[in-house]
Amino acid sequence: MTKITNYFETSSKNISQLQKHEKEIEEICKAIIECKNSKNKILVGGNGGSCSDAEHFTGELQCTYKASNREPVSAISLASLPAALTAWSNDFGFLTYFKRQVQAHGNENDILFLISTGGGNEKNGASMSLVEAAREGKKRNMKIISLIGKSGGILKDISDIVVHVENDVTSFIQEAHISILHCICEILDDQLTKK
Repeated sequence: MTKITNYFETSSKNISQLQKHEKEIEEICKAIIECKNSKNKILVGGNGGSCSDAEHFTGELQCTYKASNREPVSAISLASLPAALTAWSNDFGFLTYFKRQVQAHGNENDILFLISTGGGNEKNGASMSLVEAAREGKKRNMKIISLIGKSGGILKDISDIVVHVENDVTSFIQEAHISILHCICEILDDQLTKK
């Protein structure tokens, strides 16, 4: 088996196992629809490749996925304003940047949707910016939804809804996360499209 064949076979196997999270994905879709119907919003965050996934997902929610007549969903990507990101990080450090965004935009019954391959680790500091945001969201009675991987980290224990991709390879986790996000968009298209 070549390296290329092995990579795609392993990735495909990882993605095919996501169907076991059907219940959690349905819960996420229900929460997003309830959030929209109550005129609340979704704040979406991630670091690195997960930041790109957060931007992608936010764009799908605001605009369209496939159905051009689907109603928009109010969503904000927490990393989408470079002036704020660089100002806060320069003056106070990046650790609290997402927390600050939650303080600025987060209200009761909003959703904080976090994407992280590791889920937050206090020992090495990985993704603790997302954990800080989640803790702030909890204080504000926001619903915390997380897509995570590896051990699940801190987010696994403090989120209201979790989809945990049980894999230790970052690229496979990210590929699974974007598949989950697209699946959510498929369901939202069906349920929010005007007939």
